[in-house]
Amino acid sequence: MNDRYLRHRTLSGFGDEAQQKLEAASVLVVGAGGLGVPVLQYLNAMGVGRIGIVDADTVSVTNLHRQPLYTEADVGKEKAMVVANFLKQQNSENQKEVYTRYLTSENALELISQYDVVVDASDNFATRYLVNDACVILGKPFVYGGLFGFEGQVSVFNFEDGPTYRCLYPEMSDGVVADCNTHGVLGVVPGIIGNLQALEAVKVITGIGGVLSGTLLLIDTLSMQVFKMRVSAKEENKTIDALKTRYETPGCRNSQTISPEVLAEAAEDYVVLDVRTETEFTAWHIKGSLNIPLEELKDRLDEVAGNKPVCLVCKQAVRTRSAAVILEGHSSEVYELEGGLDNYQSKVGTDETDFK
Repeated sequence: MNDRYLRHRTLSGFGDEAQQKLEAASVLVVGAGGLGVPVLQYLNAMGVGRIGIVDADTVSVTNLHRQPLYTEADVGKEKAMVVANFLKQQNSENQKEVYTRYLTSENALELISQYDVVVDASDNFATRYLVNDACVILGKPFVYGGLFGFEGQVSVFNFEDGPTYRCLYPEMSDGVVADCNTHGVLGVVPGIIGNLQALEAVKVITGIGGVLSGTLLLIDTLSMQVFKMRVSAKEENKTIDALKTRYETPGCRNSQTISPEVLAEAAEDYVVLDVRTETEFTAWHIKGSLNIPLEELKDRLDEVAGNKPVCLVCKQAVRTRSAAVILEGHSSEVYELEGGLDNYQSKVGTDETDFK
């Protein structure tokens, strides 16, 4: 017997049997950010036999307050690789699979089919619906975690004929989609929610306790009030048999994307419209770009003039999707900067020839 898991093996109600189930299990964690970091650290430490890490993002300085696995020296590095290196040092006995890519309609079924359980640690609704639909098709349970300022929520979907995520939120709607800068999050809150997600994954795998299937757990960390909301299963949400071609933020048109490298070479050929706040724009921006904050765009469309195509930019290509909807009918050719300014900064750089 391995002394590493001695406290598990001697734990009444867990023991050797549950530990062996962990060691035989595989878990895919989608996202290596605020939620994914605690999920990955604990599942790895507890001995889950095979762990997959899906994330194409790089570490930014704004991540550090809530993703304590990363250090200042990691800024600009691929999150999935940094996490994988840490996990190997933490526990060398289990297997890690690294996917430095985004989960998409093209790869979701292939990736998810290789794992027993999926933990959704993503930070956007499009990915969450994609995870849900793929798990329904493949019959895989997934553990959900969500954040909103000082609050968080956790549930388990598609578990033993229980409800799916679409039984809670049937479709994406503007009322529930937050952009990349609007709300913020207190640094410790993702750790709380991520740890609860790890716990639910362990319960799904081992069969101990009661799984949060059919129940949405909500936590207000300021008041420390905990609520439970019942989620009823709806049969129509269990009959998904194919993924959508694209999973987009609601109402967003199928605008084109442009890579950071292409924009850097030909920025003068576009109206580069930065829809971040004035404070963000003042801190740094692409030279020659126009700043109209997203919340002001509808009232300032007359400032987006000329015959050039428009390239929308924001921090992580979230607000640009809403901006594309506003511009529909006003500008005939609209592009979005692929991966946002974080991606631009990583791929092109931030020297004074590119940024003010």
